[in-house]
Amino acid sequence: MSASLKGSNSSKFQVSEFILMGLPGIHSWQHWLSLPLALLYLSAIGANILILVTICQDPALQQPMYSFLGILSVVDMGLATTIMPKILAIFWFDAKVISLPECFAQIYAIHCFVGMESGIFLCMAFDRYIAICHPLRYPSIVTKALILRATVLMVLRNSLFSLPVPVLAAQRNYCSRNEIEHCLCSNLGVTRLACDDWRPNSICQLVLAWLVMGSDLGLIILSYTLILRSVLKLNSAEAASKALSTCSSHLILILFFYTVVVVISVTHLAETKASLVPVLLNVLHNIIPPSLNPMVYALRTKELRAGFQKVFCLSLEKKTRHQRPSP
Repeated sequence: MSASLKGSNSSKFQVSEFILMGLPGIHSWQHWLSLPLALLYLSAIGANILILVTICQDPALQQPMYSFLGILSVVDMGLATTIMPKILAIFWFDAKVISLPECFAQIYAIHCFVGMESGIFLCMAFDRYIAICHPLRYPSIVTKALILRATVLMVLRNSLFSLPVPVLAAQRNYCSRNEIEHCLCSNLGVTRLACDDWRPNSICQLVLAWLVMGSDLGLIILSYTLILRSVLKLNSAEAASKALSTCSSHLILILFFYTVVVVISVTHLAETKASLVPVLLNVLHNIIPPSLNPMVYALRTKELRAGFQKVFCLSLEKKTRHQRPSP
């Protein structure tokens, strides 16, 4: 057993560090997955930075919908950066050791960013609902002040609601095992190593997930039900198609995000022993959405593509100007 034990019996934790073993069942060749994961991470950071720069520089994109997209980009980069550097360090440098405080901090950050992503999806659904169902009142309802208040509310909500998960995990008694069959510190993966009962952590995580993401999903479904009802009342098929096309990117991302959340939750609760599929899904769920979100919006949003072209043309123009010899 590779557990590192503290000498004092009075210490709250006997185990002083955890060992992240990586992907279950493929430890010998898991390093080959580092290249696609690194490319996904770089594309996520690069694409989201490009979206932020484009939104900031293009006056045509100074709209609430794109403000929420910019906030989503920041959250995506935070989520990807919470896990990917450590995963790549495990695969490349065999840096498997993680201290208990670092592990609990990672649990907190993952829950916080995933909850914020869910909250931003809800804000974007509300934005589309007002834009389609109450277009005349849209400028007076969805203002910069509302966007700021909604963002602050999401940050506070998820910062507070995510606290019980790592706090309960830190209160468990880790007395012997310290090898986590995972690439990251997941709540259930860590607490199942405890010598005492880990089920309160599982129940707490499930209740908080239903309270936060369950309520978000319910309100998103309600918003799109009202949008669909409003669109079906339109006399023009072209107007209905145009209205729904503004929601298509959002719907694709929501479907992917919540489907994977449900699958991960079910598989983790059903499994008593860590297996490759749920662990790999957990990793991919934290890196694919940050890579996927910018691509979906870039491919399906004409205004954003035009903004990209303006940014690239502007940068090329500046480069050409600098390269010209002075007379």
